[in-house]
Amino acid sequence: MERLQKYMSRHGIASRRACEEIIASGRVKVNGRVADRPGISVDPARDRVEVDGRRLGEPQKKVYLMIYKPRGYLSTVADPRGRKKVTDLLDGIKERVYPVGRLDYDSEGLLLLTNDGDFAYRLTHPGHSVAKTYRVRVRGIPTDAGLDSLSAGIMLEDGITAPATIYFIDQKDGNALLEVTISQGRNRQIRRMFEKIGHEVIRLKRTKIGPLSLGNLKSGQSRPLKDIEVRGLLKTAGVKQALKERGHTC
Repeated sequence: MERLQKYMSRHGIASRRACEEIIASGRVKVNGRVADRPGISVDPARDRVEVDGRRLGEPQKKVYLMIYKPRGYLSTVADPRGRKKVTDLLDGIKERVYPVGRLDYDSEGLLLLTNDGDFAYRLTHPGHSVAKTYRVRVRGIPTDAGLDSLSAGIMLEDGITAPATIYFIDQKDGNALLEVTISQGRNRQIRRMFEKIGHEVIRLKRTKIGPLSLGNLKSGQSRPLKDIEVRGLLKTAGVKQALKERGHTC
């Protein structure tokens, strides 16, 4: 037996967390009956599972991609307002993939996409604390005391932030460029952190997720992850055992 949201995620529908929302919305049927709670277990060998009227078949081959998300694109697979999505930039990918976590509409840089729900879950779960590094241009020059408060953890409306690592890189036209590494993924967290000490974020670019760097990838470009990169990310997320045969495309 297998939890319904895990079964759906394994079939490339979405991350486990997103699958829970899909279930709660009444879009899933198990053996012809609407399943509206994520705690349901299914037998993959016997039960018929449908999402939006489409029966789930054999799991897709696992796909792991990295992309340089440009500013002005959504980190989602659908938008009712018809705005540009990061998946619009993909070419030649037959499998349905979705973003691992998010980057703000006005932010740019490294983003992962996959159809492996377990992989996405491990990298985005708050308990796994995968570090992410950003280049941040802010308006004005923060004081040492201000940066120290961000490094130690600062109180926002949704609670105190975890400690961050911050390096001052340079200043230009009276504005500072910094490198910031955090292990949380709250909504617009870095922007809100700097707003708290009185500095607007002018530009934000994610350059690194765990051991994986953006490298020479240009804006809008994507590439498959290498097997060693997938293993490295999972190791960072706390997976002690190396990947076994998972049928992924790398």
